[in-house]
Amino acid sequence: MKKRVIIWFRRDLRLADNPALHAAIDAGFDSIVPVFIHAPDELGDWAPGGAQRVWQHLSLAALDTDLQALGSRLVIRQGPTIAALDALIEESGACAVYWNRLYDPSTIARDKQVKRHLEEANIQAASFNAALLHEPWTVSTRQNTPYKVFTPFWKAIRDDPVRNPLPAPEALPAVWSRIGSEALSDLGLLPDIRWDTGIRQAWRPGENGAHARLETFVNDTLGGYGESRERPAQPGTSYLSPHLHFGEIAPRQIVHRLEEWLHDHGNESHRKHANIFLSEIGWREFAHHVLFHFPNTPDEPLDPRFKHFPWTHDDEALQAWQAGRTGVPMVDAGMRELWATGIMHNRLRMTVASFLTKNLRIGWQHGERWFWDTLVDADLANNTLGWQWAAGCGADAAPFFRIFNPARQGERFDADGAYVRRWVPELSGLPDKHIHRPWAAPQKVLDDAGVTLGQTYPNPIVDLKASRQAALDAFDRIKNT
Repeated sequence: MKKRVIIWFRRDLRLADNPALHAAIDAGFDSIVPVFIHAPDELGDWAPGGAQRVWQHLSLAALDTDLQALGSRLVIRQGPTIAALDALIEESGACAVYWNRLYDPSTIARDKQVKRHLEEANIQAASFNAALLHEPWTVSTRQNTPYKVFTPFWKAIRDDPVRNPLPAPEALPAVWSRIGSEALSDLGLLPDIRWDTGIRQAWRPGENGAHARLETFVNDTLGGYGESRERPAQPGTSYLSPHLHFGEIAPRQIVHRLEEWLHDHGNESHRKHANIFLSEIGWREFAHHVLFHFPNTPDEPLDPRFKHFPWTHDDEALQAWQAGRTGVPMVDAGMRELWATGIMHNRLRMTVASFLTKNLRIGWQHGERWFWDTLVDADLANNTLGWQWAAGCGADAAPFFRIFNPARQGERFDADGAYVRRWVPELSGLPDKHIHRPWAAPQKVLDDAGVTLGQTYPNPIVDLKASRQAALDAFDRIKNT
């Protein structure tokens, strides 16, 4: 009797180091049906945002191409998930469903329902870890409590051995022609008004694109990562975050490739830079650890004092921030890069988040939502941790009094103004000395650069010094509650 299995793809859109797929092959199933089920309603308030949907469309297309090269194909269905799986089981005669685990609160709840339903129907249900080095429930403090501080968390896991990545299959059995599939275009992932040109030009979604990006990073950037990652005008970071979010590459594969690189090129300096980058992988692990143990944090501050923080409600200021029209060049450059490419340099993420939550004193949830819809790498765990860190109310959060001065950030990390000139071209004629503080430039300098504040470029919507003090005063009102 032939055995058939359904491989339920979600955010594990790759063939190499895919534990669910590898387990199905090892189990000797005669037929493997790869399926993606589009069911955004089951994800609650955190269904993929606009930029993520563009990436998802392109990544699913790439996965289907890769499957077809091995003799298979991707079957696409629309939810509800349980109904879609039931239909596929009936059509294919599958006796098992395998998938790789996710850790967002809504997906955990949904996956438990799916597993219970399958087992009640006598269908084997098996799930695997494909996304993390350590799953959230496997790491705890000596008091058997979750970690809330990154450094001891990372110290607890950083030296643990990482198994070698699993190979991609060399071939897969064909999927019966009678098993129908919806067209990818039917999912409506792409926008009707094509604002996604910049994303398409900047990125190559898919497993092959992920590994090409990793090779570029390892060969061209990793050796100076500790310094280059701070310069937003340079390609000094890995740009792997969206590939990791959609599971086009696994953290084990990245760690393994870094170990190879260190073996071939390793010296003390290279090891230092590699360890700094590995700590970023550790932050991703920490973010999932925190979200798993504190599932309300996408909406509520981990520090309960901040439930009483006197946030302001200023729609005009929020819209100026979203549009990159605040009159503060470093903030505006970051927000415009985000809109154009679906990504933002981490130095800018911290800068624009501090500006929103502290200088404008607008609640971090507004920034979290905007990033969710505009970032191609918007990950619920990372996005939540990052925004609560910036606002001072989350796990291992920056002290509230750490308020980034965006002009000073520009002077330190974009000293020649290259980043601002790229994304805020109306200021490109200003000399380096004044490009990060145009409001302080002499009138003749502004005139010579063709800059008219309030016309060609906005005046600052807030005074940096006064708003900093107002934020500190607001915190004083809650810090002892």
